[in-house]
Amino acid sequence: MTIDNRIQVVLIDDDPHLRQALSQTLDLAGLKILPLAEAKGLAAQLERDWPGVVVSDIRMPGMDGLELLSELHAQDPELPVLLITGHGDVPLAVQAMRAGAYDFLEKPFASDALLDSVRRALALRRLVLDNRSLRLALSDRNELSTRLVGHSPSMLRLREQIGALAATKADVLILGETGAGKEVVARALHDLSNRRNGPFVAINAGALAESVVESELFGHEPGAFTGAQKRRIGKFEFANGGTLFLDEIESMSLDVQVKLLRLLQERVVERLGGNQLIPLDIRIIAATKEDLRQAADQGRFRADLYYRLNVAPLRIPPLRERGEDALMLFQHFADEASARHGLPPHELQPGQRALLLRHTWPGNVRELQNAAERFALGLELALDNSASDGSADNRVEVVSGGLSEQVENFERTLIAAELARSHSSVRSVAEALGIPRKTLHDKLRKHGLSFTDSGASAHPDDLD
Repeated sequence: MTIDNRIQVVLIDDDPHLRQALSQTLDLAGLKILPLAEAKGLAAQLERDWPGVVVSDIRMPGMDGLELLSELHAQDPELPVLLITGHGDVPLAVQAMRAGAYDFLEKPFASDALLDSVRRALALRRLVLDNRSLRLALSDRNELSTRLVGHSPSMLRLREQIGALAATKADVLILGETGAGKEVVARALHDLSNRRNGPFVAINAGALAESVVESELFGHEPGAFTGAQKRRIGKFEFANGGTLFLDEIESMSLDVQVKLLRLLQERVVERLGGNQLIPLDIRIIAATKEDLRQAADQGRFRADLYYRLNVAPLRIPPLRERGEDALMLFQHFADEASARHGLPPHELQPGQRALLLRHTWPGNVRELQNAAERFALGLELALDNSASDGSADNRVEVVSGGLSEQVENFERTLIAAELARSHSSVRSVAEALGIPRKTLHDKLRKHGLSFTDSGASAHPDDLD
């Protein structure tokens, strides 16, 4: 169990009368305190970014104040620790200050002296945590841009949402098509959170047989079912202190959904065949490629679980909505593959770039990564454009001719792609391409293109 971040001062003194008096002083000053009779075990209960300060007597049975100081600073050297003693031991005070104590108070001391020291320590702690958050945000921004490559508005927004949610304790629901990168987003949320030093456990619910899913997730005791000869720790319990990523949550049976809902609400797990409730400190990140609201309306997914999960949803845009991100991602994966195979990197030719831009990527980033791997190996860049549009006339062929031939092909491809996207008027197509309508009219005739190729009713002679 961790100490609540609302606690501002942890006060440790083995003298119950002094502990009560100091507690009253701090409480009357409006500070939230946690009084303790001993120091043992405190460090394990404090998260590294806990926003409070520690006030501790030095001379105590068991773990003394100097030992506590050493243990706390091994975890966070910037945590303010105030030490107090009634023995007037100057060498001890010097030793404490050299060991990194924020302040040293000798009994008897005035209440105002304690309050002044505690308030200054809290102000310093806030400053330290603010600077720490700023440094983390700057490094996270760079790290996220390398994990989630792209400059499209939808990707910029996704990175902002991940940065905002990562530091919270909220469970997250990731929505995205197959191959869109749901596990990449889940790992980013974990690695940028305060749980980054804890386990990240990923499990695909859709890949688990119905007969073993409960045992895999919740664990079991010996004799829980036929063949259960020894205790098994489930994935939820194994992820304690960290993050569990549960992909394809829509494939879970309604019975398992009931247990998951209880776990989300109460943060406890009960192994199959057991009676003990095991408390969990865990973050759940669920992912789905389906519309869970629709599944709930159809009775295939519990509505109460949907509403419990949908507090902090993150939608990953499909690659077809990300524009030139496809080019950036492709080059990124191709360069990585070239380096991995010890091959010189290849540059995309104009016709190949056009092909990548027009493809609709039904397999999303996973499909693109496989294509980039083939490209890095020097294999043909072959994509199934039947998924991109139904027009044979608008299909792109990669040419290997001279510069003028490639430029002509690239120009035709860009115009054809815009025709496929803009079905309203020649004006909208011309504005999207940044050319006059008369120029567009000439180029349509030059390349043998018309609005009928894209399925629209307009005609290039209709210049309005």
